[in-house]
Amino acid sequence: MLEIKNLHARIEEDGTEILRGLNLTVKAGEVAAIMGPNGSGKSTLSYVLSGKEDYEVTEGSITYAGEDLLELDVSERAAAGVFLAFQYPVEIPGVPTMTFLKEAMNSQRKERGEGELSTPDFIKRVREEAKKLEIDFNMLKRPVNVGFSGGEKKRAEILQMSLLEPKLCVLDETDSGLDIDALKVVADGVNHLRSPDRAVIVITHYQRLLDYIVPDTVHVLSKGKIVKSGDKTLALELEEKGYSEIIEQAA
Repeated sequence: MLEIKNLHARIEEDGTEILRGLNLTVKAGEVAAIMGPNGSGKSTLSYVLSGKEDYEVTEGSITYAGEDLLELDVSERAAAGVFLAFQYPVEIPGVPTMTFLKEAMNSQRKERGEGELSTPDFIKRVREEAKKLEIDFNMLKRPVNVGFSGGEKKRAEILQMSLLEPKLCVLDETDSGLDIDALKVVADGVNHLRSPDRAVIVITHYQRLLDYIVPDTVHVLSKGKIVKSGDKTLALELEEKGYSEIIEQAA
C-alpha cells in the first residue's frame, strides 16, 4: 500500500531538514503506529504524505498503491484515497458542516467517475455514520468545527473519514486533548474502518490510544528516521522505559 524509501524533507521557508532518510513500509490491512519524542518529525511525515505546502522533499520516494505519490497534488491525493486527520482540526466559519461533507463526498465520487449522491441518500448516510460515532446530528448543522469542543472536532473528523472511505488514513496525534470517553468513540470509529484493503497510520506520543486501536506494527521515529520497529509490545516497552533508552539502544 505505502512504501517510503530514503525520504528527506525540509521546511521550504528556512531550509531546516526534518526528515533525514526515513524508510517505512505499510501493507494493506495494516495499522501502523508511529511514535517518537517532540521534534522527531512525526507531523512532518503526515504533512508530506498529504501534500501540505511549505514542505519540500529533497530526496527519496513515496510509492502509494503503485503510484508515485510525490507526483500528485493535494486534491489528486485525496481523490486517490489519502486522508489526513489533523492534530488541531481547523474551523471554517460560514460553511455549514453538512454542505462541506456533501461537497467532499461528491467531489470524490466525481473523480472516481460515479454519480453525485441525491440529498436524501446523502442525509441517510450521514445519519447512519453519525449514530455509530455518537454524534448529535444537530451539531452537523453548524459551521465546520465552529464552537465545537476538542472532542467534537475529532469526532467530526472521524465522521469525515468514515464517509469518504479512504484507502490510506493518516491520524496525526488525533488523541491530543481528548478525554477518555471521546478517545473511545474516536478509536471505535477508526476500528470500524479497519479492512484488508485499507491502511492506517496512527501518529501518537502515548500508549493510551493504542490500548483502543491495537497496531500491527510500531515504529519509533527519532531525528527524522525510523530507528526501531516492532509489534504492539514495542509501544508497551516505550511506555515503561521512555524514548531515551530505546533510542540510545538503537543508535
